[in-house]
Amino acid sequence: MNTYKFLIALFLVSTFSVFSQTPTDYLGKEFHKSRREALRAKMPANSVAVVFANPLRNRANDVDYMFHQDPNFYYLTGYREPNGVLAMFSENQTDADGTTYNEILYVQKRDARAEQWNGKRLGVEGAKNELGFKVAFNAEAFINTTIDFKKFDRIFIEKFNDDYRNSNREKAEIYDLVRSFKEKAAYNPKNFLSPLKKQIYEMVKATPIENSANVAQIIGRAVAYDPSLKKDTDLMQYKEATSDKVKKDLQQKISLKLDAKTNIDVSFLSSNLATLREVKTAEELKLLTKAVRISAIGQVEVMKAMKPHMSETELQGIHEFVYKKYGAEYEGYPSIVGAGNNGCILHYIENNKTKVGNDLVLMDLGAEYRGYTADVTRTIPANGKFTDAQKAIYEIVYKAQEAGIAAYKIGESMAKPNQIARQITNEGLYKLGIIKSVDEKHPYFPHGTSHHIGLDVHDPGNYGNFEENMVVTMEPGIYIPDGSNCDKKWWGIGIRIEDDILVTKNGPINLSAEAPRTVKEIEKMMAKKSVLNDFVLPNLDD
Repeated sequence: MNTYKFLIALFLVSTFSVFSQTPTDYLGKEFHKSRREALRAKMPANSVAVVFANPLRNRANDVDYMFHQDPNFYYLTGYREPNGVLAMFSENQTDADGTTYNEILYVQKRDARAEQWNGKRLGVEGAKNELGFKVAFNAEAFINTTIDFKKFDRIFIEKFNDDYRNSNREKAEIYDLVRSFKEKAAYNPKNFLSPLKKQIYEMVKATPIENSANVAQIIGRAVAYDPSLKKDTDLMQYKEATSDKVKKDLQQKISLKLDAKTNIDVSFLSSNLATLREVKTAEELKLLTKAVRISAIGQVEVMKAMKPHMSETELQGIHEFVYKKYGAEYEGYPSIVGAGNNGCILHYIENNKTKVGNDLVLMDLGAEYRGYTADVTRTIPANGKFTDAQKAIYEIVYKAQEAGIAAYKIGESMAKPNQIARQITNEGLYKLGIIKSVDEKHPYFPHGTSHHIGLDVHDPGNYGNFEENMVVTMEPGIYIPDGSNCDKKWWGIGIRIEDDILVTKNGPINLSAEAPRTVKEIEKMMAKKSVLNDFVLPNLDD
């Protein structure tokens, strides 16, 4: 063995040694295999699913953002690197050597130089040994694959965003893999329709011209729901047309597009993976519960540490320090820490107020642990004591949340907690004189109360009825920004209370209950001493 080959071998052995010291409580390969089998069971005969890893995202110049895997790709494979493809077949396939297989994982090639700079890669052998794939190849093999995609009745993919950068760092980046697939599968986005667009096309085709005004109204409502429909020139022209002849011509064009044949389907994967992902397995619940508890403890530590002289950024840092202390890899989403009027901005992430003063501070943060993301919000007074006005609004939100959580029952509509919370909120605001009637439309509660969490902070789901082992947030809120049409004493009060609720046969379980929620509990916690009280850094402004 020459010196160069020896050094490469030594490097690869050493990186496997380092890799063995990384966390070991990720989901096991049997979990991911079971998810593939569950999805395959939903696939019709003679079909193939092709799922791509996330691309690397450039931050600036030659610096990339920390890579984060596409949740669906991770759910099905466990692979946490870029430049990967999964091909799943409904039936066994046979290669040129007579070997049968029903799935292939393509991964980025091992490269000693690249790994020296950016860390160890799993490679083909790792994909087989650690992820449990019987058939795995380097990603370059996907570009040269002999798979005849055109022979399948259905090809299931997720909708391409077409925002992949060609950095030319690798021979088989996700940019190259997607481009190759499109060529081999004769991909043409004009030949397939979203479920909503297909429904509208069918309506246009079936509706006599004399009734086209009704269809135009429906198109208008659909566009409000899905603005991407505005890009469909034929549909927009049909909506605005006043001439019957023009409408007939457009009706014919739309009918032809409806009848266009393609074997590519962009709705199957998103729909069926949403069905699978909205109900958590025991393995998922273990990781998700840990993420939630970490986030709740972060809220507790900030309650003890918060002082009026602190900045929003400093409070954010305490939360995220707790996450890292427990080994959480990331924040599940940009942290929200808004004091006073900033708390009335729903997705406020600047967190740049230098002193929180005596304001309420809304803190919406979640740790991501082994891929699973919590979503916990608390709103607390920076000085440790709620004012009468703050307390009055807080009690409404708390009452709405409690009543909503009680409705998290198997078989109950997922819309019910939101309806309950809105009724209680309106009654409370009316009693305080902030709105003129319980039926008044107002801007003080502008969002829904409930969404799934999991591999995404807004996990996909069908939002029908509650099922056992769903984990769903309950997050009512009241936001009264400066300048609102009410008494000034309410201005600048923004309050949200958000908890992560597990649906069980025995009723809802609040996974984030370790973070105090009542006025009394919060004030009691804030009176406790923090371990950070004596943590003082040098003044750098002298």
